[in-house]
This record gives sequence, C-alpha cells and structure tokens, in this order.
Amino acid sequence: MAKDITKTKLTLDPHQIVLRPLVTEKGYHKAERLNSYTFEVNRMAGKDDIRKAVEELFDVTVVRVNTQNRKGKPRRTRFRQGHTKAWKKAIVTLDPEHRIDFF
Repeated sequence: MAKDITKTKLTLDPHQIVLRPLVTEKGYHKAERLNSYTFEVNRMAGKDDIRKAVEELFDVTVVRVNTQNRKGKPRRTRFRQGHTKAWKKAIVTLDPEHRIDFF
C-alpha cells in the first residue's frame, strides 16, 4: 500500500500549493465551456488545501476540486535513461459568476 503524503502536519502557503496554471487547448476549452481551470499543484496538498489556496489567490468561489496524480514517464536522451517527475494536477470548477483571466 502506498504512503499517503497528503496527511502531514506541514502547512503550506497558498503560493506553495498552486504551482502554475496549465494552459492547454483542452484546459482552455474547459475554462470557456465549463468554468473549470487546471493547475499543477504540490503533491502534498489535499483537495481542501487546493480549494482554500485558489479562493485566496484568485478571490473566487470554488464549487468542486478534482485531482489526478500523474506518473513520470521514461525518457531517453542519447545514451542516458531517465524519468520525468511525477506531479499532481487539479481541476477546479468555479461558481458560475466567477472567472479567472490568465491572458
């Protein structure tokens, strides 16, 4: 059984939880149609932490938070083998009256 790293006594600041927005075609489509925004977040953050961080950083009301743990992929450069890092993705759905402008 894998160790759950979200259950720690360590408290993170909002800017340490939300690392960066993921601006992709699929994410932009969800933002326009469903009012859902995607972020790369700290792997130790839980859904409640992500909700509080987004509400504080962007001054919006969050309705729902979905998370995905993304595995690192094997990559090869010339004669060396390696892996990309594992990361956590959060899809945050906002209240219909709120918006976040990245551009």
